Amino acid sequence: MDVEAVMRLAPVIPVLVIEDAAQAQPIARALVAGGLRALEVTLRTPAALDAIAEMAKVEGAVVGAGTVLNEAQLDASLAAGARFIVSPGLTEGLARAAIERGIALLPGISTASDIMRGLDLGLSHFKFFPAEASGGIAALKALAAPFHQCRFCPTGGITQKTAPDWLALDAVLCVGGSWLVQRGALDPAAIEAAAAEAAKLTQRA
Repeated sequence: MDVEAVMRLAPVIPVLVIEDAAQAQPIARALVAGGLRALEVTLRTPAALDAIAEMAKVEGAVVGAGTVLNEAQLDASLAAGARFIVSPGLTEGLARAAIERGIALLPGISTASDIMRGLDLGLSHFKFFPAEASGGIAALKALAAPFHQCRFCPTGGITQKTAPDWLALDAVLCVGGSWLVQRGALDPAAIEAAAAEAAKLTQRA
C-alpha cells in the first residue's frame, strides 16, 4: 500500500500514544468499527512496538508507526508489523531507508526547503507538522501553492472542530488527530463514537 492509499483510507488518521499494549487491540477494534482504518502508533512509549504488533492482528486495521526518527526504529517498526511510517521531520537517511524497503513514508515538513528536499528524494506526500504551531492553514496554503504536485496530512493541534477547515484545502488528503482516544480508563464505546464522527468528515476526491 503506497502512502496516498494510506492517506485516502479515511479523513482522519488517529495519532495514538499507547502506554499499555493490552489496550491496543480494543482501541484498534473501536477505531476500525467507527470507520478509521489507518492507525498511527507513536514510538513515544516502551509499549509502542508491542502495541503495533497487537493492533496489526485486528481485521481491517492498517497500522503504522509514528515518531520514527532513524533507520533502526524503522526496521523495528517493520518487524512489529507496521505498514506505513510517519516521522516528525525529513532526513535523507530515513527517507532512503524507507524507499529501499518499499514502505510507505509520511515525513514531517514545515518549510519550503523541507518539501524541496523531499521532492529531490522522490517524495510528494508529507505530514505538515506541527500544523498549528507552524502557522496553521494560512501557512500550508502558502506552502502548497508553489508545490502543486504535493499532498499533505496536517498534524499537531488539530481538533474535531477545526479538522473540516483543513480538509477543505485542495492539497490536504487527511489530517492527523490525537483527540480520538482520551488518556485514562479505556472506553471503547467513546472511541468508536469519536471515530464515527471523524469518519463523517469530508475527504478530498
